[in-house]
Amino acid sequence: MTDRQTKLADKPVAADAPAVRRLSDIGGAQITGIDLAQPLRAVQKKAILAAFIDHHILIFPGQNLDDAAQLAFSREFGELEGHVRRLEPGVESPLVNLVTNLGADGAPTQKPATHGNYHWHTDKSYHAVPSLTTILHAIEIPPAGGDTQFANTGRAYDALPEARKRQIAGLRVVHSWESSRRHTGDAPATEEEKRERPPVTHPLVRIHPDTGARTLYIGSHASHVEGMDYDASRALLESLLEHTVQPQFVYTHRWRRGDLVMWDNRTLLHRALANYDMGAQRRVLHRTVVRGTAPF
Repeated sequence: MTDRQTKLADKPVAADAPAVRRLSDIGGAQITGIDLAQPLRAVQKKAILAAFIDHHILIFPGQNLDDAAQLAFSREFGELEGHVRRLEPGVESPLVNLVTNLGADGAPTQKPATHGNYHWHTDKSYHAVPSLTTILHAIEIPPAGGDTQFANTGRAYDALPEARKRQIAGLRVVHSWESSRRHTGDAPATEEEKRERPPVTHPLVRIHPDTGARTLYIGSHASHVEGMDYDASRALLESLLEHTVQPQFVYTHRWRRGDLVMWDNRTLLHRALANYDMGAQRRVLHRTVVRGTAPF
């Protein structure tokens, strides 16, 4: 551990601030001493923002938030982002939407209507202005399993050979909701969804606006490299993804009921694990997403 990491670990920002405990060098910190159902005080928000930059993934255990409280907490960090997936034709998902393995009948199922969250991705990269942070609040959790994994794309970029860094410098990638649905085997995008979320392009190597670090902006929403042969570009993206999700770049969060987790979509990929009995055990989390800035 470096001197800077030693200073950051297990150290409150100020006397009245919540305590921050580092969980992993890859990313992840537990924050205690705060009730997120109550309005944030200035010192608390300052501590959270600092920890968000330093640790990328923040875990607040033992929280009990209704939808209004989750919306209020989420809005502390920016404008909330709507969700392209429809509850049914013409009916948008609410700002607090469900991440769940429950079927239309309310019972657990091995085959939920959408399962793109079980593939490595960064949220809403198919938007021209994609997500800053995603916030998940655990309502019902299996006795074991149902974990969420995070891959640090900044660490992965740093570990690339210099020749590979030169090869991908300046490349731009097409991201699209339609191709994401195709890659993950979900139901095809509707014509309404295609019109609402047309393809966008982002740099393959993204600069983190707060740290200046270079990160790989890839995942299941990424379709192909602009101006490159499609098959060759798919092979490149798949190679970079395989590199990024190696164990040395991955942190796994094991959920407990009441956990609230927020993470930085600008430097992380994530996915849920189907490592539990999806047909018998309930997994229900409440999700909000905060809009970020256009990648550069």
